[in-house]
Amino acid sequence: MIAEDKVIEIFCVMDEFCKNFASECAKNLLLEDKEHRHRNRKGRLSESEIMTILVCYHFGSRGTL
Repeated sequence: MIAEDKVIEIFCVMDEFCKNFASECAKNLLLEDKEHRHRNRKGRLSESEIMTILVCYHFGSRGTL
């Protein structure tokens, strides 16, 4: 079982990573195609929340972190 403070620490690291990654992607990605429609619905969980769940899942089975 992962301690609650470790989960919070993992989330903070993931959140910072996602913010930096999004800003770098915005600088380097091509412009969006305006001819084709895209879904613009906001997800229920943030990317950092999803990544935190995945990391905790993978490390939680080992019992150490």
